[in-house]
Amino acid sequence: MGVTIAERATKGAEMPFNLRGPELLVLVLIILLLFGAKRLPDVARGLGRSLRIFKAETKDLQGADAAEDSDAPAAVDAAAPQASLPPATAADATPAPAKPQAERAES
Repeated sequence: MGVTIAERATKGAEMPFNLRGPELLVLVLIILLLFGAKRLPDVARGLGRSLRIFKAETKDLQGADAAEDSDAPAAVDAAAPQASLPPATAADATPAPAKPQAERAES
């Protein structure tokens, strides 16, 4: 059987990973010792930027999946022109011949 809302309210708020006040205090002190008080704002700023980028990329991927599902053509970014490559030829696929041992020693 599941826990009712009333039981949850009387139980109190549970912390993630079952951490309480003393454990959190020790964890914060360890982080302060590792990074130092001066570097912590920079670390937090970098983490925030990374999370923002990650969130934007996941939204783009979800949008791309939705576009593929609806069989609509994918939007092309006008700012980034696509490079066209020439078709491959047999000469491109053939590796260059190796130099004989004597010629390599002279070079």
